[in-house]
Amino acid sequence: MNKQKIQRQRRVRAKVQGTIEQPRLSVYRSNRIIAGQIIDDTKQMTLVGMQQTAEMTGNKTEKAKALGIALAKAAGAKKIKKVVFDKGSYRYHGRVKALADGAREGGLQF
Repeated sequence: MNKQKIQRQRRVRAKVQGTIEQPRLSVYRSNRIIAGQIIDDTKQMTLVGMQQTAEMTGNKTEKAKALGIALAKAAGAKKIKKVVFDKGSYRYHGRVKALADGAREGGLQF
């Protein structure tokens, strides 16, 4: 990773901490896929993790929104209602925003 990306990521992670009551929803984005994880930082374990699948149709943004909805439903099955959003080093724009909107639409609060 380049130096500026690492600095952006550290700046966000310094402000965002996941607990068992309010875990962290972390986003990973590449040119091909987008993935999300709900992480409890106190126990250092992933509670729910997903990435886009072949069944998700549409363009990349629509797939990201569908992933957010699916992630929220999986979190609801584990009785997770509130999360803190960790966008990492990415701008809150495009696919990252679509994933967040889908997660809110699916029932997560942040």
